[in-house]
Amino acid sequence: MERHPDLANAGDCALVVIDPQEKLVRMIHNREEVVAAISRLLRFASIFRLPVILTEHYPQGLGHTVDEIKESLPSYRPLVKRIFSCFGVPEFSEAVKKNDRKRLLVCGIETHICVCQTVLDALHRGYQVQVVADATGTRKPGDHAMALERMRRAGATVTTSEALIYEVTYRADGDEFKQVLDLVK
Repeated sequence: MERHPDLANAGDCALVVIDPQEKLVRMIHNREEVVAAISRLLRFASIFRLPVILTEHYPQGLGHTVDEIKESLPSYRPLVKRIFSCFGVPEFSEAVKKNDRKRLLVCGIETHICVCQTVLDALHRGYQVQVVADATGTRKPGDHAMALERMRRAGATVTTSEALIYEVTYRADGDEFKQVLDLVK
């Protein structure tokens, strides 16, 4: 069945997890919800074998990925950066190209800085982007809302983790659906 081009499917997506680091996460508004949503997306990516790209911004100063998220990763191999947009790091661009996916599912922190700049650069490079609103966060709710609106106006789709999970799952039968139900309950 032909579907709307804005709908994601398991064959066209890669999950990008931006900077969920110890010192940053502590300052994020609704941090427990953001961390839980990122962890849920990682477990979901494992079910559908989606490529995962994790970044850490200046880990010497900001710490490493928080344990709650690390535990959900298929492997812990972050790409280290000191530039806000992930596309400023050649290894990131190479990882995205290597996975040969046209759609990036983006989550992480902070929404108005690294997430937003990465999303805008991805759109500029021709990728379709879905920003997972409940799996992104900032220190100030106003910055979060403004960044989501800016990314939406630029052409990104803003969604939620549950909506995205059901969108990619597509069917309410089979083993994958049973595994997905455990994630969303």
